Parts: sequence; structure tokens; C-alpha cells
Amino acid sequence: MTDTALPRVTIYTDGACRGNPGPGGWGALMKSGDHEKRLNGFEAKTTNNRMELMAAIMALRELKRECQVELWTDSQYLRKGITEWIHGWQKKGWKTASRQPVKNAELWKELLAETHRHRIEWHWVKGHSGHPGNEAADALANEAIDEQQASRA
Repeated sequence: MTDTALPRVTIYTDGACRGNPGPGGWGALMKSGDHEKRLNGFEAKTTNNRMELMAAIMALRELKRECQVELWTDSQYLRKGITEWIHGWQKKGWKTASRQPVKNAELWKELLAETHRHRIEWHWVKGHSGHPGNEAADALANEAIDEQQASRA
């Protein structure tokens, strides 16, 4: 549901990992009106899925007040996880249908907490398909890895 009284923000997120696990980065491009903000971060040993989650968490955390958000991701794990699977995981005590612990449960819980602060429409975009927002988020995620690896060389 769209609330026209709330500030509107469009967020593009992506995660990257070199090796899985391996060094990883996350990136987020945030746009609201004429304003644009770019965020990224790095983890030395992580997975691509963790970086996808971190991109969304950190972007939403950056918003200081309730917003109407359109969040675009190329990760079905992220989009389906937060819109479909998470409800069952919560009911089952953070266990999967096969009674295994949910991977990255601590990040899912953080993301869920951030979603309660905003009105979010989750969208999926095919990765590496030339979508400008997704390509920018991907570049930010990879830039975070490149900067860390260059500083260690």
C-alpha cells in the first residue's frame, strides 16, 4: 500500500562474493527526488547471500524516518525470503520446513526489524541484464571488495 504523505525512496541493492565463502561486498544505491546516496561495505569471509541481506539491511537502516520504499534486488533469496518464507520460519522457531536452522537467521531478524519501520515494495530484477540501478549496486559491492584487496596488497 502506497502512502503519498511519506517520503518516497527507491533502493537498488546487490551483494558480491569472490568464492563462496570468500571476501564479499555489498552495495546500495538510494534515490529520492534529486538526491542520491551510495553505500557499500566489505566482509573478509562471507557468502553471497549474506551480502545480499546486508545490502538491504544497511540501506534501510540509513533511512532516518518512515518512508515509502521501492527496493530492487537481483536476489530471489532476499525477495522471496522476506516476502514469503520468513513468516513460516518465525512460526517454526527459525527452522526450515525440514526442521533445520534457518541460515543467516540473525541477518533475517535484523532485516525484519528494519522492514517494520517502512512501507516497502519488494521487486526483483534480473542480475547483469543492463538495469542501471542494479548495475550501480553491483559496481558498489565489487568496489568494496576491490578496495579491501588493494589495501592488503
